[in-house]
Amino acid sequence: MSSLTGKVVKKSHITKNHHGRIGRSTSLKTNVVKRFFETQTSGRGFTSARKLPEELIESAEIRMGFDNQFRIPQIIQAIANSSGEDTGVIHYSKTISSLKDVAQLLNHEGSTEYPPGSGVRRETRIVNSEIFYLFGGVELSLQILLRPTLYPVETKKGTKEYEQSQMVACACLDVLHQICLNLAKVAVQLSERDDLMPYLFTLMGEKRCFLNAATLMEDLLTSRQQMFRLDEITNLQTLIDSFDQQQLANFCRVLSIAVSDLDSSEDRLTLVAQDEASKKQSAVPVSEINQGILVDLPDFIKRLVEVAGRTLPHAEPSIPSLFSEIDSWVNWLDSSLAFDALMEVAQDDEVFLTIPLDPLDLTSGDTPPIVPHSMRVMHEVMYKVEVLYVLCLLLTGKQRNKVQEMLAETKLIPSLNEIFEKIIWKCNLRSRPIPGHGENCECSPEIALKIQFLRLLHSFCDHHPNKVLLLTRSEVNELNRISSNARIQVLDPVKNVNRQLLCNGQKGLLSKIVEATKREPVESPFRFWLGRAIESFLRGATSYADQTFLLKRGLLEHIVRHMVDNVIKSKEILQSSFDLLGELMKFNINAFKRFNKTITTDVDFHDFIRLIKENIVDSNMFVRCLILSLEHFETEQTEHKEYARTKCRLLQFIHNKKTRFEFLFKLINVIEVSSLTQENVSCLNTTLVLLMFARQKGELAEYLQALRDEEQRECHPGLLVGNFRQLLIFWQDHYLHKDKDCTALEKSSCISFDIWKKTVAELLEDNPSNELTVAHYLTSAGIAYK
Repeated sequence: MSSLTGKVVKKSHITKNHHGRIGRSTSLKTNVVKRFFETQTSGRGFTSARKLPEELIESAEIRMGFDNQFRIPQIIQAIANSSGEDTGVIHYSKTISSLKDVAQLLNHEGSTEYPPGSGVRRETRIVNSEIFYLFGGVELSLQILLRPTLYPVETKKGTKEYEQSQMVACACLDVLHQICLNLAKVAVQLSERDDLMPYLFTLMGEKRCFLNAATLMEDLLTSRQQMFRLDEITNLQTLIDSFDQQQLANFCRVLSIAVSDLDSSEDRLTLVAQDEASKKQSAVPVSEINQGILVDLPDFIKRLVEVAGRTLPHAEPSIPSLFSEIDSWVNWLDSSLAFDALMEVAQDDEVFLTIPLDPLDLTSGDTPPIVPHSMRVMHEVMYKVEVLYVLCLLLTGKQRNKVQEMLAETKLIPSLNEIFEKIIWKCNLRSRPIPGHGENCECSPEIALKIQFLRLLHSFCDHHPNKVLLLTRSEVNELNRISSNARIQVLDPVKNVNRQLLCNGQKGLLSKIVEATKREPVESPFRFWLGRAIESFLRGATSYADQTFLLKRGLLEHIVRHMVDNVIKSKEILQSSFDLLGELMKFNINAFKRFNKTITTDVDFHDFIRLIKENIVDSNMFVRCLILSLEHFETEQTEHKEYARTKCRLLQFIHNKKTRFEFLFKLINVIEVSSLTQENVSCLNTTLVLLMFARQKGELAEYLQALRDEEQRECHPGLLVGNFRQLLIFWQDHYLHKDKDCTALEKSSCISFDIWKKTVAELLEDNPSNELTVAHYLTSAGIAYK
């Protein structure tokens, strides 16, 4: 030992006991104790465990039962020596070699008996990480990484010394990443360092260090208690401008954390908790600030769109031909040359290698390894996943309208339409699931890509006129003809659409999604997201032309037969099917006629009704569609009143007052204030739709009395009426909040929001003598309601 301890410990101090183990002389023990006292009194002495005498560390390692490969304290001392902790002069090759040794130990598989002799086995990588942390390895790695002399001012880019400095930085980043994966407490500690975060952003500007720095940054951001503000990065614009497309896509992994809400606790999933948090919130959330910063960056959105819509390079083979490569490159990834080849692919966009690599052909020659084309496809898939996710987050934030216009102007939708069949929907790169994951796990790159793609389309279309951009010019003309034939006015978004921004070809994205839906297996995880994407196109003010456009493509028949002919185990798929069917049929008499022609037997019809009743939370939006449509045909399109009352089985079913009472009981019984979420609050609104029409017809008291009678049958006074009152109080508090936008509720029901508010207010009126108030029925049951 030299500079680490301040003095040389001579070998003569080492003795052996009768067991053959190394012992310590009295003088060594005295020196150690003396140094500890110096540390406490003067601040000099042992500042970390790694500065203990080498002989003492060796003795400890032997007593702990470590083999040579586990002598982490000695490796830490070697790193300290070669990195010039005291002298400031770094020996690059030795430092890099030692850091790589540590990284291997921190990533070591298997288990170790620890503490020795305890009989308890623990993961080796965890044990190694704890020892590395205990002996100051994390602190030392940070010191090397943050040392100003690591990148000397006089060192120019391109020189050997500069390249070596980058390699040292990468090795430090890799070690810190491994330790963060293994020890959560270290990740939390590092995430709170104000000097580390900005420096990681700086390192991302170095191409060789980019991936390592971005990976560690992701570890730290997910461990922070408070979200990191992007405006603390002074050179953010310059940094992002320096990124190539691959780097920008990888950087989106970091950005996705910075622009999303990190608070995902169970409590925040309920609407009550969300409302309470919203009331207490005084400052603008950091996620919103970060979103604004990114949206305002010149060309940032445009560059993301370029990555999202990028096609595969050069003359790609057909997707089926990629399957033959899978077994080759899945095993090939385990080889030592795989990482170097991938780095070459990531750093050189011009490299295009299509011949699969046979692991048996690996040699130590100078010929670079060949990257199979499927690997290039996989890279492209992962890039798109990250970019689509960030775009989706921005589309659902406060900057939504601005982002919408940017995405439209940069032709995101036509670009996605071009690659839909080539990459998005026919990209099945895995012939077997990832070990330890289900075949439908979202960790699968191709599954993640499809889901993020559909999420993005859902956010893009939802209640926004730009949804028309999912069509081609010929399809827009078709909408115009539908409106003309029905003698209804063409909607402004269709009439005023910028045709230069539409999809190219004969089929737009909407048509392709419908076709993909019809091809998907019964329990495909994509059926939910496909249904949500199409439903979002229909949401908002009901458009007869939009509905007819989809009806002509056989969508209704497919959904209905899918629901009746199969046992659907997935609640999500069932819900999305009901929701889409409701939007497709609402106020559209032709849709009801098509349903009648599709469900022709009593058995099929009763099976469909059974699905509705047994899954009321999932089907409530469809029930609302039936109620609204029947009232519409009876009061607005009266020419269809006769058909609705006498020939349409669905509308006859919902016209029955006994049926309406049954749904009223189910809807109120299935929810309560404490369990309300964005998914089931629709049950409350469907209940109000029932009662608003009852109030309009002078039947409200009859419905409320039916609730009271049902309570008596259940021998549980207040079970329904009391719960209903609490739900109404919540409704007022939730929907009448000053920041709440209720236009969607108004447009989808074609009922003025003033009527919604007035109905709830009258039901909650504190007048027990009024039979149109909930208080009347609570009082009659002897229940206090204040």
